This record gives sequence, structure tokens and C-alpha cells, in this order.
Amino acid sequence: MPAYFDRYVNLCDDVEIDQSMETSIEEARNFPLEKWKILGDQVYAPGKWTVRDILQHLIDTERIFAFRALSFARGEKQRLNSYEEDEYARAGKAIDRDLTEIIKELIAVRKSSQLLFRSFTPEMLAQSGQSFKGEYSVAAIGFILAGHQRWHLQVLEERYYPMLG
Repeated sequence: MPAYFDRYVNLCDDVEIDQSMETSIEEARNFPLEKWKILGDQVYAPGKWTVRDILQHLIDTERIFAFRALSFARGEKQRLNSYEEDEYARAGKAIDRDLTEIIKELIAVRKSSQLLFRSFTPEMLAQSGQSFKGEYSVAAIGFILAGHQRWHLQVLEERYYPMLG
């Protein structure tokens, strides 16, 4: 796994992929919705994402990485492309969406990923492939997804919540 992604994997509990995803679903069900509603569309610095943008980013990234996991599990040999997360955030227009609907979608997408990973055999989980940051395994992607959510929750706690006073 490329070093870039260890920041996400290191935030996961020492459990199997399925449990890590289940924990992230429970965390999503318990997001501090009222706090986020008070934050609204505030950002801690110009050009940073709103809470809704961050959640949409989690959804978009989940879908892209689930595709990568599926591709690698099926033996894809081609290097998979990157994506421009800031362009996706702008195009996602999360500002036009209801916060609770975005959370519902995030949970649904994570459940879908969880089912995908449950379908993989141990051999499939051990498969690896090439992407823009380098080579990583299907199993690593499962932990990247769960840790990515926690990463952004930490960013919200450290940089956004202080704006609430």
C-alpha cells in the first residue's frame, strides 16, 4: 500500500474488514447532525469544503475505491486513473442537497461496499493492482474506506468545531 493511504488505515480498529465497515456505518448513524446543522456552510478557511461537501466527497471516494477493489479482485492489470477530488466536489453540488439525505446515501453506499467485500474470497482480498498512487491490495482498500471517513471526522472536529465557539 502506498504510504499516502496509511493515514487512513492507521485510524481503523484492529478488526476484520467487515467489522471495520460495520463500525463506520454505526458512526455514520450517530453523526452529530445538530452540530453540523449549526455549522451550516461555514468553512474554516477560503477554498475549504463545507460539511456537505466533505460527506459528498466520502460518497464519491467510496464509489471510486469500490470500483478499484472490484477491478483488482477480478484481476485487472491496467493502471487505474486518479480523480480530481476538488473538481468532483464542485461538480457534486452538495450545497443543493439536504444534509440528512447525503448521510442516508453515505450509509447506503457503505453498506453496498460492505456487501461487496463480503463477496470477496481470501484470494481476491489478497489481489493487488496499480492506481495513481501506486500498488495496493483489495483488503487495503477496505480499510482505506473505513479510515477515510474517520480522517474527515477528525478534520471536522479539529478545524470546524472550534468555529462553534
